[in-house]
Amino acid sequence: MNIIWNISICVSAFVVVLITRWWYRWSNPKCNGKLPPGSMGFPIIGETLAFFKSHGFYETSPFLEKRMSRLDAQTKLFEQYIICKRFKSSCERFRYGSLFKTNIFGSNTVVVTDHDVMYEILKQENKAFMFSLPDGFFKVFGKDKELVDHGKTHKHVKQITLNFLGTEGLKWKLIKDMDRATGEDLKSKATLGSLDIKETVSNARKSAMNVIRDVLLSRKESEEKHEDILNTMRKDVIFDDQAVVDNVFAIPVAAKDTTSTIGSMAVKYITNNHKVFLELKKEHDAILQNRVDKNSGVSWEEYKNNMTFTNMVINETLRLANVTPVLFRKALKDVEIKGYTIPKGWMVVVASSLIHYDPAIYENPYEFNPWRWEGKELVHGSRTFMVFGGGLRLCPGAEFARLQIAIFIHHLVTNYEFSMEQDCEITRTPLVSFPNGINLNISHATPTS
Repeated sequence: MNIIWNISICVSAFVVVLITRWWYRWSNPKCNGKLPPGSMGFPIIGETLAFFKSHGFYETSPFLEKRMSRLDAQTKLFEQYIICKRFKSSCERFRYGSLFKTNIFGSNTVVVTDHDVMYEILKQENKAFMFSLPDGFFKVFGKDKELVDHGKTHKHVKQITLNFLGTEGLKWKLIKDMDRATGEDLKSKATLGSLDIKETVSNARKSAMNVIRDVLLSRKESEEKHEDILNTMRKDVIFDDQAVVDNVFAIPVAAKDTTSTIGSMAVKYITNNHKVFLELKKEHDAILQNRVDKNSGVSWEEYKNNMTFTNMVINETLRLANVTPVLFRKALKDVEIKGYTIPKGWMVVVASSLIHYDPAIYENPYEFNPWRWEGKELVHGSRTFMVFGGGLRLCPGAEFARLQIAIFIHHLVTNYEFSMEQDCEITRTPLVSFPNGINLNISHATPTS
């Protein structure tokens, strides 16, 4: 009996030693330099659950806020007053600051919240850092998906995308179709008296995929020639039929959910700010009055030259919506930053959303104020405005998204009367979500005499 008992104790002790050693290695990963402060969380899951904790729309992510500067709520008063008063230099050990280590989605990660460091990391694309996603994401997308590719395929797809969704492509090929489709869709929905803005846009996903497949099949059978993105990718030897469908669909739709979110938020802000609505109404009525051909639809010149306030509204909505709260990169080599080392192969989370709520950059940052953009020439991917990413991975569909929202606003304010059904709930997880939908009462505007 004593032998069995002794063996049990030895086995238990051995297991405890193994677990302790495993946990220590997990909590203290190897590094050739000095790692930023932080916690790796629990083995395997890391701090993934904390990262995705739901929070209010106008709240800083609790995951970021707690790790940037807060002391633990239960020890804050005691430690801050007693310890920091005696040993002021030791206060820093209770906070991680602008760089900290963690583990999310199974990947060792350094989170960056410093504005200048964020910008420098994005500038070093394909030199010290490359676009990538945490290991857990690859299980969802697959390692060969171009959405997460960072090599020649991505560059090739991006160039094709810019040819069609960049300024020239939008100006000469797409704007008329976008205007017509938006007008027809709103007209059909207005007859119902109510619509869920985000759901209306999102439902196009399935039908868009079917249309692409049907067109691809039709062109294969008939050998039709068309100068558009579908035909361009069909002729490319690096894409098989399914890859063509995936890429053509992904280019406008990968940002479809974000575009529908931005459009939804823009409408919410417009309905809640009568002064903004009146200014938009004035701007777009003037466009209609100055249009020679009343049935011609929105032109590129109108969008670029006569929608100044509209673009101010879009800028402010993009800033507040923060639909891309973080950007992911991977270190290609050991990188020294602010006295710390980001090891080769580690993920880097660029918390770009923090910039857009920084009171040092934007006065009253949580206030919807389109006039803050008056007279400003905006450059996407600047140090203070990263709504479309930055570096070489700056979203090629940025202008496409802005144009789509501008056309939607044009049709909405010139042809319809609308109001929110109720004050909708908005949360972040960390992406923006509408748990109960975002519903709009809508009807055709009464013609003015």
